[in-house]
Amino acid sequence: MSSPRGRMVPISAPRRFIMDLVHFAHKVPSNPVCRTMDVSAIRRAREEHPDRPSWAILFMKAYALVAADHPPLRRAFLGFPWARIYEHPETICALALERKFEGEEGVFVGLFRAPEAQTIKQLSDGIKRYKALPIEEIGFFRQAVRYSRVPTPLRRFMWWSTLNISGWKKAKRFGTFGVSSSGNLGAESLHPISPLTTTLTYGPISPEGKIVMKIIYDHRVLDGAYIARRLADIEATLADVILPELIRGAAASAQQSAPLAIAGK
Repeated sequence: MSSPRGRMVPISAPRRFIMDLVHFAHKVPSNPVCRTMDVSAIRRAREEHPDRPSWAILFMKAYALVAADHPPLRRAFLGFPWARIYEHPETICALALERKFEGEEGVFVGLFRAPEAQTIKQLSDGIKRYKALPIEEIGFFRQAVRYSRVPTPLRRFMWWSTLNISGWKKAKRFGTFGVSSSGNLGAESLHPISPLTTTLTYGPISPEGKIVMKIIYDHRVLDGAYIARRLADIEATLADVILPELIRGAAASAQQSAPLAIAGK
C-alpha cells in the first residue's frame, strides 16, 4: 500500500511579510540584555483597573517615557549611501499583533506614535481597534498585505531602501522600537530578531510577580551597559508613573460607578 503524499501550501501574505522581516533582521548584529523585575504591585493595580490594560501597553508606555528622556533609544543605523546614525524626534512603537487573515493566523504590526504622550486608556483603545477592525480598514495592515504580493526582488528592494536610506521614513513605516512577547501564552522568546534598533520582549509573570524583561539591541548603535541602565529606568518608570496612573484610573472608575447621594437623605 503506497504512503499518502503531502501537499504544497501556498505562502500567505502575512507569511511573506515575516519572511522579509527575518531576511533583513538577520543583517542586524543584535544582542539581548535582560533584567528581572518585580511587577506585583502593577499586577494588583491592573486587576483593579476597569479596562485591565494589556501588559504590552504598560511596558510600551514605560519604554517610551524612558526613550523620550534618552535620545539614543530613538536612533537607527542607516547603511546607504554611507554608514550613519539617525535620531528621530519622537518614539514610535511597532507592536506585534496576531490576527487571522484568509483563514490563517498571521503576525501584523500596529504602530503607536508617541506612546509617552498618550494615556493608558488611549493606548488600550488603540490596540482594541487594531484587533477588532477588518484588516482592510487598517492602513498599515492593508499595505503589508499589498506589498507582500509584489514580486520578491522588487519587494526586497523596497524593504532595503526604507531601512537604509531615510531615517525619517524608516521610523514612520517601521517604528523606532518594537514590542513582541509570548508571555501571555506562558512562553518566553530567548532572542527575537528585528530590523529595528531595539525590541522589548518579556516572559510570563511568576506567581510572586516577577518578570524577566529583555531588550534586544543593535550593537552598531548601542552598547550593553547602556541598555542595562535603561532597563533599570523602565522598572523605576513602572513604579513611579505607570502604577499611579493605573491607581488613578481604578479610583476614577469606582467613583463614577458609586451610587449618587440624594439631597435630604
